[in-house]
Amino acid sequence: MLNIRNFSIIAHIDHGKSTLADRLIQHAGLISARDFHDQLLDSMDIEQERGITIKSQTVALPYTGKDGQEYVLNLIDTPGHVDFSYEVSRALAACEGVLLLVDAAQGVEAQTLANLYAAMEHDLEIIPVINKIDLPAADIERVKEEIEIELGLDSNGALLCSAKAGTGIEQVFEAVVDRLPPPQGDPSAPLAALIFDANYDQFRGTVVSCRVFNGTVRAGDTIRFMSNGACYRVEEVGVFRIKLEKRSVLSAGEVGYIIAGIKTVSDTRVGDTITLDSNPAAAPLSGFKEPKSMVFSSVYPIAADDYPGLVEALEKYKLNDAALNYQKDSSAALGQGFRCGFLGLLHLEIVQERMEREYDQAIIMTAPSVQYKFTLRNGTELTIENPQYYPDPTVIDTAFEPYVRISIIIPERYMGAVMKLCTERRGSNSRFTYPSPGRIEVNFDMPLAEIIYDFYDRLKTITQGYGSFDYEYLEHRPGDLVKVDMMVNHEKVDALSFISHRDNARPRALQYCERLKEEIPRQMFKIIIQGAIGGSVIARSTINPFRKDVTAKCYGGDITRKRKLLEKQKKGKDRMKMVGDVQIPQKAFVAILKSEND
Repeated sequence: MLNIRNFSIIAHIDHGKSTLADRLIQHAGLISARDFHDQLLDSMDIEQERGITIKSQTVALPYTGKDGQEYVLNLIDTPGHVDFSYEVSRALAACEGVLLLVDAAQGVEAQTLANLYAAMEHDLEIIPVINKIDLPAADIERVKEEIEIELGLDSNGALLCSAKAGTGIEQVFEAVVDRLPPPQGDPSAPLAALIFDANYDQFRGTVVSCRVFNGTVRAGDTIRFMSNGACYRVEEVGVFRIKLEKRSVLSAGEVGYIIAGIKTVSDTRVGDTITLDSNPAAAPLSGFKEPKSMVFSSVYPIAADDYPGLVEALEKYKLNDAALNYQKDSSAALGQGFRCGFLGLLHLEIVQERMEREYDQAIIMTAPSVQYKFTLRNGTELTIENPQYYPDPTVIDTAFEPYVRISIIIPERYMGAVMKLCTERRGSNSRFTYPSPGRIEVNFDMPLAEIIYDFYDRLKTITQGYGSFDYEYLEHRPGDLVKVDMMVNHEKVDALSFISHRDNARPRALQYCERLKEEIPRQMFKIIIQGAIGGSVIARSTINPFRKDVTAKCYGGDITRKRKLLEKQKKGKDRMKMVGDVQIPQKAFVAILKSEND
């Protein structure tokens, strides 16, 4: 156990975390130059294209120290995005220390601070590492100053490296061995192992990634998950060496995997404790939480015939992503589908992209919404995330919407534009700190519904890419909420209904009306598109009909003759409107939902 080190790399997005992991793997000689590729631990196409880590990965690095000792360094890679903050916290709980990576050009950013606080909560040893020192824009002295002032860490102990060029990697290895403590634990105590990740293998079932704190586990043991009491017989244990490497036993202090014929990933919950059924631990390890959906959207197939394919694709996808929740849903306009819950907007985008790529599903997703709470006049409480279930306004006493606290770090020159954006989005209770000269941290309390549309895109635009953003859920607070119904020729289109704050209802309804006007084809009769709150119309646009010039054959003559022909045409148009049915094309739904992010 003295020769084991369990550590993680934490950083803001795009500070070089995956590149540093690549260099550590190369330096440890785990993979040949022929088999190596960039972002080795990012196994999905989307991860490599976007340059983000979605799924946590683990690898055991062999290292011979300067003292001649053989060490095993377990690197537990973590996702970098705010949507996966719970997974990050469980990965950190499995470690004794972290490498806190800071970009030598960008400096300390919003998630650098958030990740530092997460590491401090778990009382981990923190080694600051300044990466990308080979960049022309690198300012090492300024970054050292930020590490001292903003993070409160000793910058003299900061390591300098360039993961891309491979400089300073040996010093990183030595620092992990010298400065991080070895794991504690008693191999003879009852088994207590923390699940920090799980992924699905179609031939062997779920592969559970865990850190053993006490006791030992080997093939043939019967294990129990302490959150749900499920028992399984262990088929194989081992460690991660890029590929799975079988071992006879996993004991206290080690990080490895367990295969036990578990059918789905959702049976294994991240943060749960594994113990032996015959000799259970007295209490589970602390910190376990159920993953909580924050953003909701309905998913429908583009063609109704594709519904069975969508059912099968979602079942397969759920095997690999326990955080996705879904239940059956239907819409008069879009047919049969599913209401899905996601961890955040990035999670929603990833699910959509993977469904299209890996399962060949062409899908429509309704506009994302959040979870609202209502207190009714009779005292009952109601929680909804689908606008279709919005209660009758006459029985609502108080409506509540979720609020988050956002943290934005920007260069000082963008202060005015960011303040304007935040106040437009109903931001309140603003606070400012100046972590270092020329940079400012802005904190706002803001409704989550204002963030999930295009807030991050707008922030990146107005700060020319320099703004960094993080948020955490606060609570549900009272708000003046209304349901807006979209109507085409006075018929409600349920799939386009949305819940909004009263102040924002009209601008969004106008945007929907204009987009529908562009996409719905013209008919022989007039089409009226409206947005309404209850019986009050708040937005309207009209698609004019095709017209035939019925007076073309009248050369001269009395004006009454022309008027008579026009009146006759008008009656025909009204009659046609009564029997005419407007078919809204699928591309109209897609266009409207895209307009949320345009």
